[in-house]
Formats: sequence, structure tokens, C-alpha cells
Amino acid sequence: MRKIKHGRLVSGRTDACRLKLTGVSVHLNGEPILSDVSFQLNCGEIVALIGPNGAGKSTLLRTILGQLPYNGTITFSPAGAPAFRLGDPTAKSTRPLVGYVPQSPTFDRGDPVTVLDFFTAATSHWPVWLPVTKALRAKAESCLSRVHAQDLLDKPMGALSGGQLQRVLLALALEPVPHILLLDEPLSGVDAEGEQQLMDMLDELRTQYDLSIFLSTHDFATLERYTDQVVLLDRQVLCTGPAAEVLSCEAFFRTFHLNTGKEGER
Repeated sequence: MRKIKHGRLVSGRTDACRLKLTGVSVHLNGEPILSDVSFQLNCGEIVALIGPNGAGKSTLLRTILGQLPYNGTITFSPAGAPAFRLGDPTAKSTRPLVGYVPQSPTFDRGDPVTVLDFFTAATSHWPVWLPVTKALRAKAESCLSRVHAQDLLDKPMGALSGGQLQRVLLALALEPVPHILLLDEPLSGVDAEGEQQLMDMLDELRTQYDLSIFLSTHDFATLERYTDQVVLLDRQVLCTGPAAEVLSCEAFFRTFHLNTGKEGER
């Protein structure tokens, strides 16, 4: 298991920065989607969310974003300050910034929209039909430099590889730098080399900015190297802990219908 870089975030510390979910349940159209979900993310940690298709992973991310109603509590604790419930209108001054990277959108390969055009439209009110000013170009380049992607500034969005597109979306989610970064299947459509580069980038960012990074993934190969905690979800939390423990727990083998290595069991 990899060593957690932020040693001050030990279990039981009341002054540590954290996002905590307690008994979170979500119903959509009367159907239960999530039931009694509880875990916490400490600032400076990478936590992976795994589970089968239909397990409620995207629903959980949307719930944390405040896009869906829920029962239970989701609280954020700034370092050294009392916790408050997300969605509480009285806590505006300390409400955490949440960055979000959705599952990779697709772009028309023939679309002339460049990364600069896309970034300017997303971060300013500058009319898209006017030439981009030097100041806006400098801002976009600075934001892209956080993920070492400034060389993509003038490339068409439709010409980007999966890994390059994720870097652009990640740069956008980091403007401004959030307290919590949520990523929905960031490794989808990314080749093996791009996966390692992206995970190295997330590891660098969580250290540099002390971010809570919460990502859903179907790629288990990177978990032990890069994550501090893994949450196995199938509408409810089945197992949580270090990657080595979760990937060897009975619930993991049962959920993904894998052979446990024991005679007669699968």
C-alpha cells in the first residue's frame, strides 16, 4: 500500500479538513438508488469509487454536487473549523468549492473550436465570435499549465486524444482551485500510458493543493499505487478501506462474480 503523504490527516482528528457522508440515501422517481451510504474523504487524499454498472456511482457524485435531493447528512469540515452541512444557506461564507469532471464528452472531429475557444467560453463572458484577448489567452494558458497542457491551447477540441481531453477538462475544473475534486470515470477512453500520466497528475495536484479527490473508475490496476482509500458501492457501501483490503474482500469477488480461489466459490 502506498504511503499517505498527508500524515496529519489521521483518523480521529477533529481539526482535519474532510468531507463526510453519513446515512445518505437517494430515491429517484420513487426508486431507491442509494441506501445508507457513509464514508469520509480527507483533504489531500485520493479516494476511488468502484462498483458495477448501475451501482449508483454517478448518482453519488451528483448528490455531493448538490444536484439531487437526499436523506442523511453530507458535511464539510474546514481545517480547524466546525463542520457544516452542505446545502445549508447559513454557511455560504465557508461553503467548499467543488470541481467536477464529467464522463468524457465527445466532439465533432471537424469542429474548428479550439481549446482556447472552449476554455474562454467556459470561464468568461467574452463573446465567442470575437477574437480572444491577450489577457484571456494568458489566463487560459496559466490554467492549462496546472496540468502541463499549455501546449494544447490552439488545438481543435475534436483532435484531442482521450488523455488530452481529460487534462483540458481537469484544468477547467481547477479554475478556481476547489476544496474537493470529483471525477466521473476519468480513465474511460484513455490508453494505458495516458492513464498513468493522468493518475500521476492527480497525485501531484492533491499534494500541491491539498485537495480531496474522489473519482469513480472501473480500472482496478491503478488503485493500490495511487489511492489512499477505495469505496466499493452497489447502491450501498459494501466495503471500504485501503485498496489491497477492498480488492481482496468477499464483497468485491461476489459483486464482480470473480473466482475467489476457493473450491466451489465464485
